[in-house]
Amino acid sequence: MLPLSKFCVFFQLSVATSLSFLPLRAAEPVFVVFQNGGSVPLSSIALQDDKLVITAPTEGFVVGQAYPMALADHIYGPKPVEINQGIALILMGRQDEGLKLLEPLVISQQASAKIPGNFWLETARAVLIAYAVNRNAERCAEIGTQISDATPAQGVDPFVSLGKVLLMPSTTAPKISEVAFNDLTTDNLPADVSAYASYFRGILFKKSKQNKEALESFLSVSSLFPSGGVIINGAAELQAAEYLLLLGRGEETKSILRSSISQSTGTVIVEEANKKLINLK
Repeated sequence: MLPLSKFCVFFQLSVATSLSFLPLRAAEPVFVVFQNGGSVPLSSIALQDDKLVITAPTEGFVVGQAYPMALADHIYGPKPVEINQGIALILMGRQDEGLKLLEPLVISQQASAKIPGNFWLETARAVLIAYAVNRNAERCAEIGTQISDATPAQGVDPFVSLGKVLLMPSTTAPKISEVAFNDLTTDNLPADVSAYASYFRGILFKKSKQNKEALESFLSVSSLFPSGGVIINGAAELQAAEYLLLLGRGEETKSILRSSISQSTGTVIVEEANKKLINLK
């Protein structure tokens, strides 16, 4: 039976975890906002030959009417909750579960891929990572091409390069993989690419039981690339907590677990971080 103090902590954390997974209200629609100020639900638009075609009755628009992509100004609406949830599952090694949440979004949000503020790009990049970790080179290449087409100014999207590193055979010498990940943590690359590269470099070190190097890699995610994304920050902090605890740094472990929880609301990371916190009380 848990001591009263530990039970209280368990109860509080259990409530916090339960609240983070409460059923949400029906998702509010995401809109495509045009330069003239008019807007259409993304679900009422289809992409045909780089044009946006109205597919359902919408005030001020005619079904079948087509608009050049250039007239779409931005995306407006809440970020689908499935994105953070799916990314968290992937980072926790549960790729298949993450793909079940994210693959439908890649399809439903695809018409917005080239529109500023879209949610498709983040989703598609996470899907690419899941395919790469699952060694599905064919699907990885397919989604990589779509991502690069949506970001033509960058040429080949940097996440495609990350996918290639993750696809390297398991027989690849660890040092070669380490160098490949390091090459993706340079200042000239987007912070999210570097954050993911640092995270998976940490996973590489974890598998080879290089504890010091693993801790440094996980800590670098939020310290060097904090704008890479709150979910990957939370996942990396959860991983780092394991090594801080091994070093006897209990208070730092508690602090980083609380930070992980605060950044990962509504995801499996919260559940795992709460379990570790309970055991530390």
